Amino acid sequence: MILRAAISIFCITVFLFSCDVSDNENKQKAKKNPILTISKDAVLDSILSRKKLRAATDYGSVSYLIYRGEPIGYQYEMLKELTLHLGVELELVIESNMQKSIDMLNNNEIDLLAMGLTVTSDRNNRFSFTSPIMTTRQVLVQRKPVGYTQMETADEIESNLLRNPLELANTSINVQEGTIYAKRLKTLSNEIADTINIIVDDRDIEELISAVSSGEIEFTVADEHVAIVNARYFRNIDVNTPLSFPQKIAWAAKKGQTGLADTINSWLDEFNHTLRARLLYNKYFKNIRSKKIVNSQYNSYSGGQLSPYDEEIKEAAKIIGWDWRLLASLVYQESEFKPNVQSWVGAYGLMQLMPHVMEKYGLDSTAGISEQLVAGVRHLVYIKKQMPSEINDSIEQIKFLFASYNCGLGHVLDARRLAEKYNKDPNIWTNNVDSCILNLSDKEYYRDPVVYNGYVRGAETYSFVEDIMSRYKIYKDLINK
Repeated sequence: MILRAAISIFCITVFLFSCDVSDNENKQKAKKNPILTISKDAVLDSILSRKKLRAATDYGSVSYLIYRGEPIGYQYEMLKELTLHLGVELELVIESNMQKSIDMLNNNEIDLLAMGLTVTSDRNNRFSFTSPIMTTRQVLVQRKPVGYTQMETADEIESNLLRNPLELANTSINVQEGTIYAKRLKTLSNEIADTINIIVDDRDIEELISAVSSGEIEFTVADEHVAIVNARYFRNIDVNTPLSFPQKIAWAAKKGQTGLADTINSWLDEFNHTLRARLLYNKYFKNIRSKKIVNSQYNSYSGGQLSPYDEEIKEAAKIIGWDWRLLASLVYQESEFKPNVQSWVGAYGLMQLMPHVMEKYGLDSTAGISEQLVAGVRHLVYIKKQMPSEINDSIEQIKFLFASYNCGLGHVLDARRLAEKYNKDPNIWTNNVDSCILNLSDKEYYRDPVVYNGYVRGAETYSFVEDIMSRYKIYKDLINK
C-alpha cells in the first residue's frame, strides 16, 4: 500500500507539473492509472506539498471516539486509509456544528468534510461530493413504552410506537440544525396534509437521541446507520420507522475542487472492493462485538474513561507536573494499559521499565499499578534533571524527554551534536534533532566523531515521540481533564 501510494503521488506530480506530455498521452496513461484523470487542483496540490490532509468530522459513536486508549470510528478509520494511500498525514478537526464545518471548508481552513453528509441536489450545487461511502435512510427515533421489558408480546410494544407517517400529524420533532431532516419533515407534512411541528435544535444528533431516551424530547430524526449504533447505547429507543428512501452518504470538498474529489473517488473505487473495506464497515455497523465497545466504560463517548488506571495515572502525573493525559499517552505507547506485559528485552509493566531501572526503585514483577507508575515518573524526573539547560521550551523539552526514555539520553545527546554539526537547532526536536536521531541508524552518521554512543534504531525513537504527542492531542480533544 505504501508503494502504491508513492507511485500514485509521483504520477500526480508528473501530471501536474510536466509541460512536455501532450493531452493525448495523458489520456492514454489515465486509462492505466485512474488517479491521473484528476484536474489541476490547488487544494490537492496543497495537501500533497504539505503532506497533510485537513478533515473535519464530528465526535460520536460512529465517526470518532477513543476505546481503551486508541482512537477509533468509521469516519476516522476511513480517513486513515485514504491518507495512507496518499502518503500524507491526517489532521482531524472535531466539529459537531454542521454550519461551522461548512464555513471552515469555504474559508480554506480544512480540505474535506468527512461528516457523513447526505447527498442532495441542493448540496450538489454547494459542494464537490465524492462517490458515496455508504447508503442509508432517515428514521424516526422514539422511545419504547414504559415497562416494555415486562410486556409479554412484541405486538404490545408495537401498539405503543409510531409506524405510519400519518401518525406524525400534530407531533413535535426536534432535528439537528444544518441537516436535511427539517426539509424532509416539511415534505412529509405536505404529503400527509397535516402539521408536523419541526423544532430546529443546535445539539448534535447523538445528543438529541440521548434526549429522546431520557424523555426530555419526544422524537428526533437520524440517519439509520447512526441510529442503529445509538440504539445499542440507549436500549429504550426504537429506530425502526423509516422516513425516507435510501440516500447516498458522501464526503464533500469545496465546490470546484474536483481534483480532490476525483482522486478520492479513484481510491474509493479500489478500496470498496477490498476485504479491508468490508471488515471496516462490519466492525461498526454489523458485528455483534461492537456492543462490547458501546457498553464499555473505557469508551470516551459513553464511558468517559481511558483505562482502568486513570486515577493512578492522575496521581503519578502530579509528581512531574504534567497533564495526566500526556502521561496516559506514554503509558498506552509502552503497554496499551496492560500492567503485566513483558517485552523481549525484559522491560516490564505499564511503563515498560527495564530490570535495572526497576531495581533502582526497589521494584520487581510483583509491583502494583501505583508503584509501577510512580517508578516510571520518578525515572522521567531523573532523566529530566540531566537534560541540557539550553532546552528551555516546555513542549520541546517533553519531546526530548520521551526520546531519552525510549533510547537513552546518550543517543539523544549524540543527535544534538549531529544537529549542531549540520546547522540544525540542537534545542528543538521537531524538524531538527529528530532528523538526526533517524540518521543514527546509518553508519555514515553513527561513526561520526561527534557521536559517542554509536548505533541506535532511530526510526523507533522518532515514531515513539510522534505517536505519543499526536495521541496526546487526541486525548485532549476527547477526554475531560
